[in-house]
Amino acid sequence: MFGKLFKKTDYKKLLAEGAVIIDVRSKSEYSGGAVPGSENIPLGNIGRKIGQIKSLEVPVITVCASGMRSSAARGQLKAAGIDAYNGGAWTKMIPYIQN
Repeated sequence: MFGKLFKKTDYKKLLAEGAVIIDVRSKSEYSGGAVPGSENIPLGNIGRKIGQIKSLEVPVITVCASGMRSSAARGQLKAAGIDAYNGGAWTKMIPYIQN
């Protein structure tokens, strides 16, 4: 009954197809540990980077400490027409980038 409502995102497939990971935590949080290869754009700067992100023409996976800020970032990106996904806590994304 709820299978279609709570569809799981295939992050491994998205990454294999060229998706980028944007970590929306602060620079100090990011410097304390992050997903290898991710880009740090703090949530407050996402609006100013929309054009740059859109020009990548690839799906975007947003991450943060818990999933709250990445959800807000995903909303901004989706509103701008970007194919965006909320990856939640950055630590949960690490297994998807490892072989």
